[in-house]
Amino acid sequence: MQNINFFYKIKPIIPRKIQIALRRSVASYKLKRASEIWPISPKAAQKPDDWQGWHENKKFALILKHDVDTARGLKNCLNLMGIEKKMNFRSSFYFVAERYFVSPSLRQYLNESGFEVGIHGLKHDGKLFVNRKGFDIKAPKINHYLKEWDAVGFAAPSMLRNLEWTTEFDIEYSCSTFDTDPFEPQSEGVHTIFPFTVTSSRTRRSYVEIPYTLPQDHCLFIILREKDNTIWEQKLDWIAENGGMALLNTHPDYMNFGGAPCSLEQYPVSYYIDLLEYIRTKYGGQFWHALPRDVARFWKSTRPGADGTVTLHAGDAGLRSQKYRPGKNE
Repeated sequence: MQNINFFYKIKPIIPRKIQIALRRSVASYKLKRASEIWPISPKAAQKPDDWQGWHENKKFALILKHDVDTARGLKNCLNLMGIEKKMNFRSSFYFVAERYFVSPSLRQYLNESGFEVGIHGLKHDGKLFVNRKGFDIKAPKINHYLKEWDAVGFAAPSMLRNLEWTTEFDIEYSCSTFDTDPFEPQSEGVHTIFPFTVTSSRTRRSYVEIPYTLPQDHCLFIILREKDNTIWEQKLDWIAENGGMALLNTHPDYMNFGGAPCSLEQYPVSYYIDLLEYIRTKYGGQFWHALPRDVARFWKSTRPGADGTVTLHAGDAGLRSQKYRPGKNE
């Protein structure tokens, strides 16, 4: 974590082109050594003990979520929402509370249209979980926005997380981990394609953790420079075959909705549209398409108090999550 904290201290003075070039270089190195765990970690398919299946006995669950990192992404939200509505999908949008202004009318429109709104940290500056003193100042602010926005979900910026401290947010769930993603700065995966409950041994507060299980768009198309959604489709097929949860986290910030050439950090929105078409064509009627809050409530109602729970202790930095196995809580 010290190296990560140092990077975020100097990040503002590093030109974005150099940041991307460095990340591509590191990712290329990691890619050669990650074939056994990415994009698929075979052990992640293990089902939780006494698993009874998804809502209405669907083959797998599908969750679409969007982290809105910047004001540029905010401007694209309605375009993205319109695409999903037209294709009969719904998703959740996570906004950075104090980085740009999120109007009440936008939040209301999303909610009334069947979408969900959540919190994506305060500043998106990599500092939320750096130290306890700073966190104690920021946590009440996050809880304020959660209440004001009538939101029940949190998504850690850059997936920099502390699962124990996250229990102090007034949330029902968090989307702050992943089954496997060696390219993330805090790269330890939870190696499961199912939700799990996180409980603080100190306060007994808990929430449902919902990991993303399909590679993020920025990693796939900007850092690794993939030219189509083949990896998305292959991973989705594997998740469906194993009856898991396909959670895709994308960013309207990096989607190109026009016909102009893509910039350094853009990819054609057609990649996303093609995946949605692939899902509804190949798996129509076979998946439970749900918002994260619905999955969290389903998990809590069907698995009260026992299996699939990770108990964390004060001071854990979120790394204990890598020890989690469905039905084998170490």
